[in-house]
Amino acid sequence: MNRLARLLCVAVLVSGGSVLGMPTATAADGGLLRLAHLSPDTPPVDVYVNSVADPKARVVLRGVGYGMVSDYREVPVGVYTVAMRAAGARADTPPVLSTAVQVGPHDARTVAGVGHFAHLELKILQDDLTPPPSGQARVRVVAAAATAGPVDVSRAGGPQIATHLAFASMSPYVDIPGGQTLLTVQPQGGRPTELRVVVSPGAVYTLLVLDRSGGGLTVRPVLDAAGMGVVPLGGVATGAGGAVTGLPRSLVALGIAALAAAGLCLTAVGRLPRHGAAPRHAAAQRHAAKDGHTATPRNPAGS
Repeated sequence: MNRLARLLCVAVLVSGGSVLGMPTATAADGGLLRLAHLSPDTPPVDVYVNSVADPKARVVLRGVGYGMVSDYREVPVGVYTVAMRAAGARADTPPVLSTAVQVGPHDARTVAGVGHFAHLELKILQDDLTPPPSGQARVRVVAAAATAGPVDVSRAGGPQIATHLAFASMSPYVDIPGGQTLLTVQPQGGRPTELRVVVSPGAVYTLLVLDRSGGGLTVRPVLDAAGMGVVPLGGVATGAGGAVTGLPRSLVALGIAALAAAGLCLTAVGRLPRHGAAPRHAAAQRHAAKDGHTATPRNPAGS
């Protein structure tokens, strides 16, 4: 009975987790989508992502500012519209910018607002989350610093990571040794900036070259994948709010029911005796009394 109860509870927890995670997609039938704000002179925005196939399925990220990159969202295969509005604007306000992105099976896409505000565009970046060789980290560079012009990015001892990378463009991926590394960012005609970053072996990163508040440049490593099949999922990692709207009420109710059922299961399992625990029924009490001992029921938690 103990084993059966535990198995039933696991089934409830798994089914409840699937409901609460909607809308999601499995690795076999979906892809990954995230958003980035990489325009130095564009104020914070609210980003709306809508499924063309299901207009009720919507992700809204609010107050996304320069240098922010959201975690990935698992989404079903299909076409999605991405719209940027001024932070705090009503949802029916005409967007500052919008585009459409196709997500296929196993795809990973970053939709980034890039360039100067006067020429702002949404660029779709093709992300490669393939793990690097053992002991290596895979990195690419996105030039998002308006003050730098084209930049070279190199690592002490090699290899060269990016060469003459223009503003609002991206370099190919390069494998470098994992661990702490010293990067040199050389703007065209400017003074080099040396910055230390730490990249974990087996992980994939996007290195953002950004304008630093108060002048100068900085490099921000953004984790794309921590290893095989391990990617950051959820809301905006930098702290901006993320919300999934448009879920049917039936799913919300079912999710609440699943949580309640899970709680009951955990309570029931806690009351069941563990394997090897002392018997608690009356027959056991009588048997112990015949031997001259008093049988004391054990706490199922072992206290």
